[in-house]
Amino acid sequence: DKAPEFFKGDERHFLENWVYVYLKYPDSARIMGVQGVVNVEFVVEKDGSVSNVKVTRGVDDDLDREAVRVVSASPKWRPAIKNGEKVRVKYSLPIEFRLKKR
Repeated sequence: DKAPEFFKGDERHFLENWVYVYLKYPDSARIMGVQGVVNVEFVVEKDGSVSNVKVTRGVDDDLDREAVRVVSASPKWRPAIKNGEKVRVKYSLPIEFRLKKR
């Protein structure tokens, strides 16, 4: 039995090599100084595609939408394996939005 994998990597690999590379901090949130952690849940399908992306704990509408956008645009994963068969798996992930101090 194997958990789903993103390009032969774990959750941290997905965050560092996909999410934080393509994440665009919304201007409205930046101007208002909004930051925090958005928890996102999604399904890795049998074919490795990502579906049913939704926020389980949000911070701000704009940050929540951006977290869903970037996870939804993910390339395919290696699907989970159970008893030698590919299976759908629900996955959850914290995505941190932090403003840089000037």
